[in-house]
Amino acid sequence: MKILTRVRIVPQILILTLGVAAGVSSPTRAAQSFPAQKTERAAIVASPDFGPVRAKIESVMKESGVPSVSVALARDGRIIWAESFGWANVEKKIKATPDTPYSLASISKPITATGLMVLVGRGLVKLDDPVDNYLGGGTLAPLDPAVPPATVRHVLNHSAGLPLHYQFFYADEPARRPPMAETIRRYGIRVFAPGEVYQYSNLGYGIIDDIIARVSGKTYARFLRDEVFGPLGLDHSSVDIGPGLEGLAAERYESGQPVPFYAFDHPGASAVYASARDLVRFGMFHLGNKLDGQKPILSAELLAAMTDKQASLAPDKGYCIGWRVEADDNGFRSVSHTGGMPGVSTKLRLLPTENIAVCVLANGRAAGVYAIDDDILAAVLPRYAETLKARQKPRPTPPPPSAKFNAPPVLLGTWEGRVKTYDGEMPFEVVFEADGDVRVRFKDGLETLLNNVRLNWGMLEGVCYGSIRTEDARRAPHVLQFRLKLRGDRMYGFVSASSERWFALSSAVELKKKV
Repeated sequence: MKILTRVRIVPQILILTLGVAAGVSSPTRAAQSFPAQKTERAAIVASPDFGPVRAKIESVMKESGVPSVSVALARDGRIIWAESFGWANVEKKIKATPDTPYSLASISKPITATGLMVLVGRGLVKLDDPVDNYLGGGTLAPLDPAVPPATVRHVLNHSAGLPLHYQFFYADEPARRPPMAETIRRYGIRVFAPGEVYQYSNLGYGIIDDIIARVSGKTYARFLRDEVFGPLGLDHSSVDIGPGLEGLAAERYESGQPVPFYAFDHPGASAVYASARDLVRFGMFHLGNKLDGQKPILSAELLAAMTDKQASLAPDKGYCIGWRVEADDNGFRSVSHTGGMPGVSTKLRLLPTENIAVCVLANGRAAGVYAIDDDILAAVLPRYAETLKARQKPRPTPPPPSAKFNAPPVLLGTWEGRVKTYDGEMPFEVVFEADGDVRVRFKDGLETLLNNVRLNWGMLEGVCYGSIRTEDARRAPHVLQFRLKLRGDRMYGFVSASSERWFALSSAVELKKKV
């Protein structure tokens, strides 16, 4: 079978793809404001006007159909604004409040990393030990046996060599999460050498939550409750919807409809719930503020290590230990994380030099949610507002990308290889033609064009029609996303069976140029 029509297939990478829900809810508001703390810093607005931000939030909700948004802002260890808009549960007419727990999606990662660092502080885990030492006999198998082992630090900063991964399990469907040991057996292959490539992978943080459980002797959920949420006074936070929070948590919505509850094979990457007030308190702890009711679960040295640029492959804008650090965020250094998945848009941002933490939580998906914190910060920081305005000036529209891939001469020709799934291999070949076409030919008869082909940071990326016939990937129709690194006459990396609502399941790929 041949599929040679040139189409534009948008890669369904959940952590980056932001959907827009249909339908509009009338926003309701539960507000709690606090007097601003006096400060001598001229760069800070003493009495910020949040009226334009409120209008922006209501506009985003109206245009996108997101049922609710909750925000919180803290400065100098004090919450100066916390407010909620809309419905935590539309059907039950439950209003959102600053204490409503929201699904955080990937903001779970800095929280999980904090839990792991508690064990580091106790000497029970060492960041630069091989991660296999903590897997109870499991192994993150390398594609190339000659590469060195990956460390715990490599896993935490997404440079262990693990490929793209996520997998959801919905309450109204029969598929259920396998044990972590089985997930590691199927998908825990290190396709790149440690420290060679930054590749965001939820599986890595699923492995971290497994390490927390193995080392502590508690479940991951219980450990976070006892050693992170409790000591930090985060009373409306839990892994999944914790006991006592069942009637309080915000329902997740897509296209105006509630999303059936779902779990993951990587809870440490995605499963935490927290309220806006709790999340900004978590941010204040990471800024070094000593809050009433909070215990110092990490030393100043360990907190600093989590955002040390040496932990990242890209010091100016890189991923450290649970946090993304940006050297110039509209004129300020920022420490942040976002989250996005069905029914979720979240963001937490810290500006350490200004001792500011801000979070935005929504129980639906909309691109506009991710810019609300910009407006909040602009309301309190004139320099931030000026830089943001300057960078938002219209720029000349770049020409559309060429439909053809201009392959360098080293790629031209036929490359033969295999997709190595957990239950067998799939022979295939890739043909780079001088006219720009890139053809993928599977030995089962499928021939298709590789679309959206580009070289990005030395990596060949592209998307095509096709399927991986493992039990997991047969759950839903999917496309194939390739990410390959060239080394001489060899390419290696991974291909992901990607279906946004369900999974991105990656298998190792090796190709050799045909002589």
